[in-house]
Amino acid sequence: MKVLLVEDDRLLGGSLKEYLEAEGLVVDWLYDSREFFDLLEVSTYDVIVLDLMMPHVSGEELLKRLREKGDKTPVLILTAKGRLEDKERCFSLGADDYLTKPFEPKELLLRIKALHRRLVRDTRLRLGAVEMDLEGERVWVDGKELRLSKKEWLMLKYLVENRGRFVSSEELLNYVWGDQPVGDEVVRAHIKNLRKLLPEGFIQSMKGRGYRIEA
Repeated sequence: MKVLLVEDDRLLGGSLKEYLEAEGLVVDWLYDSREFFDLLEVSTYDVIVLDLMMPHVSGEELLKRLREKGDKTPVLILTAKGRLEDKERCFSLGADDYLTKPFEPKELLLRIKALHRRLVRDTRLRLGAVEMDLEGERVWVDGKELRLSKKEWLMLKYLVENRGRFVSSEELLNYVWGDQPVGDEVVRAHIKNLRKLLPEGFIQSMKGRGYRIEA
């Protein structure tokens, strides 16, 4: 599970990142809200944990603009604002959960996992001759199961979850390899392998834009 933590408190943000990563999550921590949408251009997350009282762009404004863009990533509000009016406003803007400070890190972890379970409840997906089990990490073509490497599976899963739009090599590199020093040629090699296994035309490409699976 990949989580974006938006928190300007350096001490709290650092400790939460360390705790969540020790529990097996992948965490990107952002303490400057002005970089929020730039980061979302190149990365996709399973859950966003969002503080409201950010110094440059408020959490409410980030949430409002996120939903206006059509992004449905689950958002958990993490804030010292505990008034009912604050909660009502955030839920009306599209928040999925709300946790007030102070809190136990274990409760945050449990809420993140609950949001993720809700997101992946429908784990079986069929696209033409291709069937996928997103939770079980399995894929079949015409009923025959494919044997994919972990990297190939992650690339295919990311493309399928973002089907209908072009995904850049930079996005795939960031999602699959993170900070590892690899380049576009690795993406091209894995796409080539996937195309050998999947139906012809299943993965489309366009120079300068990236790769796409039709919705």
